[in-house]
Amino acid sequence: MLVRSLELVDFRNYAATQLDFVAGTTAIVGDNGQGKTNLAESLAYLATLESFRGAPVDALIRNGADTAVIRAQVVHDDGRELLIEAEINRNGRNRVMINRQRLARTRELLGVIRVSVFSPDDLALIKQGPGERRRLMDETLVALAVKNDALRLEIDRIIKQRNSLLKQCGGRINDDLAFTLDVWDSKLAQVGEQLGYARATLIARLAPMVLEAYEQLAGVPTPVELVYEPAWRNGGLLAALAAARNDDVRRQSSTVGPHRDDLEIWLNGLPARTHASQGEQRSLALALRLAAHRLVADKVGTPPILVLDDVLSELDVSRATALLANLPVGQVLITTASPLPTEAQPDRVLRISHGTVMP
Repeated sequence: MLVRSLELVDFRNYAATQLDFVAGTTAIVGDNGQGKTNLAESLAYLATLESFRGAPVDALIRNGADTAVIRAQVVHDDGRELLIEAEINRNGRNRVMINRQRLARTRELLGVIRVSVFSPDDLALIKQGPGERRRLMDETLVALAVKNDALRLEIDRIIKQRNSLLKQCGGRINDDLAFTLDVWDSKLAQVGEQLGYARATLIARLAPMVLEAYEQLAGVPTPVELVYEPAWRNGGLLAALAAARNDDVRRQSSTVGPHRDDLEIWLNGLPARTHASQGEQRSLALALRLAAHRLVADKVGTPPILVLDDVLSELDVSRATALLANLPVGQVLITTASPLPTEAQPDRVLRISHGTVMP
């Protein structure tokens, strides 16, 4: 898969711009605040229909405009050429077109283009709470098989409905509310078990790849473990929901299920979140992204576009050099405000200044 060109209209700080990319590595260079990350964000948006920075829709549209457009020319390995267009509107009525044909649902775009992004914010994968790690697992599952997006959305819907019912209980429950809770528990157990199994299978496949990627970056053998073992999987989610019911009613919230799970990450036999240095944590986060990228490439038969957003400045010289020496095959975009190391050897360099691209 290759992105040949990218055009932005009223996206972030870009009034109108167009870039042409090469099949190898493109370096996007510029001072901080010029729009380098905005370019990376626009490309990743086409793959996930979300901002990897967690930004709301209004933040994606340039001040003074009501609509932003992202347009990319994509060439698949079999020679197929696709024109992908995403229109983002402040009123929420977004639309997506492929080869000028509007998709009935915007999420039908998922899987048409795949992008892996690593940014400095990914340190949160190691340092912060479980939400970021759940998001990594589920985004990887969607990249591996688009059907997993429907599973994730269904769980979100059920949790929302169940929590709404728990709030209606007001801390007390009667027979009617208990019966309705039974219904939602059954639905949550069914789809939750599916997601739990998918996550566990993913982590089993991902773990050795994370170990390999980390050792490539660190340059020395280092024990790395990924552990996904939520307690509810031992006896089943339905039983866990029943056991937690009184607590759920009291708290008016669903306290058990895949929406509360965590992925434990261990380095040298110790929890990385509390015991690893910041350099080790950053390398672990990058290893997670690289491993997911390679797993998706193996599964779908073609590598996603790899975007390294301001990563080199966050690594020490030895790890930055190791990263550049072990970049996966495929199209790579590197954004940086720092001078490029000699090991980078990009096939093309683009310079960004105040939302303007200068070849």
